[in-house]
Amino acid sequence: MGTFQHQIFAPPASERSADTPITPRNALPAAVWRASQIGSAGMTAHSSGFPALDAELPGAGWPAGMLTELIGREPGIGELRLLVPLLRQLTRERKVVILLAPPLIPYAPALAGFGVDLDYLLIVQAPNAADRLWAVEQTLKSASFGALLAWLPQEKTRPEHLRRLQMAAQGAQGPVFLFRTLPAQFEASPAPLRLLLQAKADQRLQVQILKRRGPVLASPLLIDLPQPVTSIRIRARTTTQDHSAHRPMSTIHARYEKPSTTSLN
Repeated sequence: MGTFQHQIFAPPASERSADTPITPRNALPAAVWRASQIGSAGMTAHSSGFPALDAELPGAGWPAGMLTELIGREPGIGELRLLVPLLRQLTRERKVVILLAPPLIPYAPALAGFGVDLDYLLIVQAPNAADRLWAVEQTLKSASFGALLAWLPQEKTRPEHLRRLQMAAQGAQGPVFLFRTLPAQFEASPAPLRLLLQAKADQRLQVQILKRRGPVLASPLLIDLPQPVTSIRIRARTTTQDHSAHRPMSTIHARYEKPSTTSLN
């Protein structure tokens, strides 16, 4: 027992020579994080645009190279507006943001009004779960990849699908988001970061961190969402008119099914 203890702890002073190095107890490898601290070593992250949220996220922002789950009761509660600052930043850097199988078609003029460059926003329609997983894996290999926003049907999403997504996300250069419905909060998931979203009054969103590399967050955060465009001024058509706010986003259809509604939550 004494030999085993000496392998873990520093040997007693009586058995130590002057040249024996002593490793401080608080000296840990960079890849190791304490449960009482938010893990951020060796992590690349993009600011969420909300300082209070950044302070609670590993790496002080949306982490790249890992899967982030955003869980909400239903689409349209403000989950896209939560990501607007990130989408604006990435598209201005000419990074492609891909929306994979959104349940509602985002409203292009509203996105443009928030400053998102529609030239770098791509919608992929893939109704079948197998097609979506394939599209995710191919997307993450792109050199121009900025971020992926993916939706999977709750009733058809199995644990092996989530593990496959997390493994694919580890090679990504940007954030990977998976939107899930409310029952998912009670299921185990390999995603290192999981957030529960709830719509509140006055254009606010309550964010509860269900899982992160760090201590449990006792109280949820209340985020003031970017305000939507309330009006669009109509101008006379000219040869120099900027039509960026009115051009449609590019769409790729895999076994095409066209959603019947549009939304920017």
